[in-house]
Amino acid sequence: MKRNFVIVITLALLCCSVNVATAGTIAGKVKAHGVKNSADAVVYIEKIESQTFAAPKEHALMDQQGLKFHPHVLPVLAGTTVDFLNSDDVLHNVFCPDACADKVNLGTWPKGQKRSYTFKNAGCQSVMLCNVHPEMEAFVVVCATPFFAVSSADGSYEIKNVPPGKYTLKIWHEKLKGQPVQIEVAEKGEAKADFDIQK
Repeated sequence: MKRNFVIVITLALLCCSVNVATAGTIAGKVKAHGVKNSADAVVYIEKIESQTFAAPKEHALMDQQGLKFHPHVLPVLAGTTVDFLNSDDVLHNVFCPDACADKVNLGTWPKGQKRSYTFKNAGCQSVMLCNVHPEMEAFVVVCATPFFAVSSADGSYEIKNVPPGKYTLKIWHEKLKGQPVQIEVAEKGEAKADFDIQK
């Protein structure tokens, strides 16, 4: 029995290593017009036909610190649970007015505590707010695949371990819009896709 277990584990590891070995990377630059920099754009593969992806057991985290949400934009795979932590010395609240996130209101809680919500609906781009501090705002972008990335201030992004194939690559930004890009990912190497986004 022990020998069979070892064989199963070995085969699983070999399978995983083959998958990673035959996976490519998507990388590029986002050029954002009319805003201070090119940060916080979410680049993602819209869908992969006939494939579904299990949500991670590990929760994602959005912190409330310095009267701001961190990160400002959080992409997640559909089904992911996000923990909202209060790291400030004041009370914070988390609520969302969007129907795709059930118009959730998690209530108000003090420093050191957190409350959670599971984002189930792919395509939901939900704004997260605090009714104690109306200047606070963040976004949770729910994706149908785990292949996504958030652009840095210089616009660069990278999506790793993408299986080979042809995909529609989309972009989301809280203020700007951009056109989808058709892209082909090889078994190895890097596929390039740049975006121009504007109002």
